[in-house]
Amino acid sequence: MGDRIVIVGGGVTGLTTAYRLLQHGGSSQVSVLEAATTTGGKLRSAEVGGLRLPAGPDSFLARKPWAVELCRELGIGDELIAPRASGAYLWTPSGLMPYPTGTAFGIPGDLGDVFRWPGLSRRGRRRAFGDLLKPKRRGGGDESLGALLRRRLGDEATERAIAPLLAGLYAGDADQLSVRATFPELAAWEAGQGSLLRGAQAASRNGRRGVGGPMFLRPPGGVERLTNLLADRLGEHVRTGVRATAVEGSEAGWRVRTDTGVVEAGAVVLTVDAGAIAGLLPRSSSAVTELAGIPSVSTAAVLLVYPEGTGPGLPDGSGFVVPRGAAPMTACTWLSSKWPDPAYGSRAVVRCFVGASGEEDVLDADDQELIDACARHLTALLPLPDVPAAAAVVRWPSAMPQYLVGHLERVERIRASLPPGIFVTGQSLDGVGIADCVRAAGETAETVAAYVDKEVHT
Repeated sequence: MGDRIVIVGGGVTGLTTAYRLLQHGGSSQVSVLEAATTTGGKLRSAEVGGLRLPAGPDSFLARKPWAVELCRELGIGDELIAPRASGAYLWTPSGLMPYPTGTAFGIPGDLGDVFRWPGLSRRGRRRAFGDLLKPKRRGGGDESLGALLRRRLGDEATERAIAPLLAGLYAGDADQLSVRATFPELAAWEAGQGSLLRGAQAASRNGRRGVGGPMFLRPPGGVERLTNLLADRLGEHVRTGVRATAVEGSEAGWRVRTDTGVVEAGAVVLTVDAGAIAGLLPRSSSAVTELAGIPSVSTAAVLLVYPEGTGPGLPDGSGFVVPRGAAPMTACTWLSSKWPDPAYGSRAVVRCFVGASGEEDVLDADDQELIDACARHLTALLPLPDVPAAAAVVRWPSAMPQYLVGHLERVERIRASLPPGIFVTGQSLDGVGIADCVRAAGETAETVAAYVDKEVHT
């Protein structure tokens, strides 16, 4: 018998799953197969103008504790740093508009801001305030994020202010995304307090009391340090440059075919994206059809480094978001303000996000066209030169899963239809953020360990 447990995918989910399985004290026969020559998946950096800049996530959500706890286990918990700048802006035709302080999910925690915030028209503000008077929704089924926001706060507040912030995190369409799978807190606010504004008020009060600490954290050097440490701990259990091509039944339980040979396994954990999982499973599996129902969209990060002396011209804050279709980018992070680094000097360093559900056609442009378009729009908003000193584009084809209405039920059906010994987890199923991936990996490892122990003793 070959490797007892084979994990396909060497991103944060796959590496964490392997790490947790080895911690269970079970079989040392755990292998991670990663098609690329390096591990880490989307947790990586790109070199631009002599700087290492985040090409994927730049931090993890601290209030979901699983990534922080893993960092502590790996010995870097005390090194985690919070952003130096906070507060976001909204792109408007008249310039950047700061979101009110004390917002939660883009919703003001101060009712006075609902009346005063100039990002909405008077009519839009009055409609948003109507949230306090509207009855709760009846029934507890899933609905779209947009349906919840429009019902409670109105179309204007949803489209101009809140959807760019929330749906933008998923590169998605608020009217298609599942609220239960993306922001279940909002549904809980309506169910428990009868109002999103009252829910934001409570969250704001907790923030003023210091409950929860910083919202985001990262290790020095970037989030890829987490996956690098995991890969180091796993050592020879990780095999890079090995692409899985199929998963088949065998006498040992399962056979993973790869471009370098065959690996026998008692259990297989698939942590790659939904489309890749579907391509590995037997076509007769009903899970394949369900996996095909999880779409994904392509995005890109446009990294721009401006000359010395430009950094101080950026406004206080971490960046801005853009209403759907208003500009070639969906959001922009001021890296040099959010994560200052001595290596940046006085340079403005920014990252623009391009591409989203319904806006993928912008990615048909070549790299230079994307750089020029982002730079042109930034110059119109900020005191930046027309042309950056250095720039790069990192493309992420079909990299952002879309959690459509009913996503959680779909995931349940996928897992229920899998044959014994096959397990699935990862960004396409269990959460797009690093913290959720770490949580899901731990839960999967427990399930796999229990299965293997049962098989060994029966």
